[in-house]
Amino acid sequence: MLTKAQGQAFMLERIFDAPKEHVFKAFSEAEHLKNWWGPRGWTLTHCNVDFRPGGSWHYCMKCMDKNQGDFYGFESWGKAVYKEIAAGEKIVYVDYFSDAEGNESTELPPSEVILHFEEADGKTIVRSQSIFHSEDALKTVIEMGMEQGITETWDRLAEHLLSVIKS
Repeated sequence: MLTKAQGQAFMLERIFDAPKEHVFKAFSEAEHLKNWWGPRGWTLTHCNVDFRPGGSWHYCMKCMDKNQGDFYGFESWGKAVYKEIAAGEKIVYVDYFSDAEGNESTELPPSEVILHFEEADGKTIVRSQSIFHSEDALKTVIEMGMEQGITETWDRLAEHLLSVIKS
């Protein structure tokens, strides 16, 4: 996976060994997101998806791995508000930290996420760009471990896609 932080933007690119339709579904349907979203040792205990422009995805990641020390049992709530969806091609949403009721955090920075899906010889290239309101906001989430977390999350996505294709 390629990662790059530049200015206010954090960019990712990865090739998944799965058709584009499968990869797009994995990003847009709760039944798939529950199986891969979050770093290793974390599980989605709440996942409500209203996948349409103006809709939202509200979720809770909970650390279930006792080996992660102080993080064990910790919950992290998030909320994505969808702005634009081009079926199979593109998803644009604002990504917020939130609470259990879906109230958006004013303490932690949101970002606008733009996901592009491109077919390449039966595989799919996913390009993600997260744009923060400032370089300091991006620095805050990087210091929180975002790069490791998203790398593990997309590793789990690759594993999930392989299991879906085999079944």
